Amino acid sequence: MTTSVALPRLEAKSSTFRPPRLIRAEVLKHRKRRGLVATVSAMTVGAAVVVYGVLVSLHAANPAHHGPAGGVTNLAHVVFVLGALGTVAAIIVGASAGADDLNTGVFRELVVTGRSRWSLFRARVPGGLAFLLPFVAVAYAIAAGASAGFAGSLAAPSTRLLVESGLFLLAEVAFGYVLALGLASLIGSRAQTIGILLAFRLALTPLLLSITFLGSSREAIPGAAFDRVSPQALLDNGHLQVGMSLAAAIVVLALWTGIALALGGWRTATRDA
Repeated sequence: MTTSVALPRLEAKSSTFRPPRLIRAEVLKHRKRRGLVATVSAMTVGAAVVVYGVLVSLHAANPAHHGPAGGVTNLAHVVFVLGALGTVAAIIVGASAGADDLNTGVFRELVVTGRSRWSLFRARVPGGLAFLLPFVAVAYAIAAGASAGFAGSLAAPSTRLLVESGLFLLAEVAFGYVLALGLASLIGSRAQTIGILLAFRLALTPLLLSITFLGSSREAIPGAAFDRVSPQALLDNGHLQVGMSLAAAIVVLALWTGIALALGGWRTATRDA
């Protein structure tokens, strides 16, 4: 009588706490990879420190020729750099999360334990973001503090602009992670995923956005959508390369995210262990 009552309680407790354990396992898996931690640190926190260190040094050495290190303009430049490098870091982390377990044989061991494949895939989304986004947040905190503290005679960014810029940067990096996770889970290759997405992000996207005769079809490119949702003060000329509504930009990003997660989850659930 007592045993029959206790067992369901234990099972309910186990099922309740299983998702957090999977997420913590994903975070720990990334943190244990020293090379990955060093790479992400260098491309986020390290980049912010180096950029503002150079700007401060130049201003101190020749203030007549080099303006203050802070201000809205320098913040826009640093957010652009952190967005590019942070997305590269996100692609590396996402590709690792989606393909490394498969390539090392760990995926087979996880499957034979009876865990749901969908739950394994779903845990990789918050697990990877919980590892990646704190680095981006720290890097942006450095940029935000420096842009306000070293503004000098330049216009300092407002609190609203700082908040919007931070949210924009986190969203851009998270989007890169989701795309990499979905593609790596789909094709099962870390190297190919990194190569495809780096080419798409750094080479193909700027090229397609610059081809004006493509017209409104360019709205389907994530880069155009992120230009639309970015704070206007961060744009170099204040004008969008592709004119599109805010609603259309949100729909485009949601579709890319949903398709990436759906394909990655489907392949994880149907792949031979």
